[in-house]
Amino acid sequence: MSERRMIRVTGRVQGVFFRATAKEWAEALGLAGFAKNEPDGSVLLVVEGDPASLDRFVAWCQVGPPDAEVEGVEITVERPEGLSGFTVQR
Repeated sequence: MSERRMIRVTGRVQGVFFRATAKEWAEALGLAGFAKNEPDGSVLLVVEGDPASLDRFVAWCQVGPPDAEVEGVEITVERPEGLSGFTVQR
């Protein structure tokens, strides 16, 4: 059964390859969705897939790539839309 999570990550998360690394993690875990920078300095991720893979992805988001300094992770559970692939948006 597929689930969907909207994840907002705050801290020093822009300009540290957060979105690109999130794409690598999502693809490795078989997740679909997107990552984009927000005007407030956060990164917004929307991901769909199996619950166990989503849990692993969320755990990674709480740390991020090596140069990131994650201060907060806010998660909202949403209804899946049947996304395919994972994109990095501007």
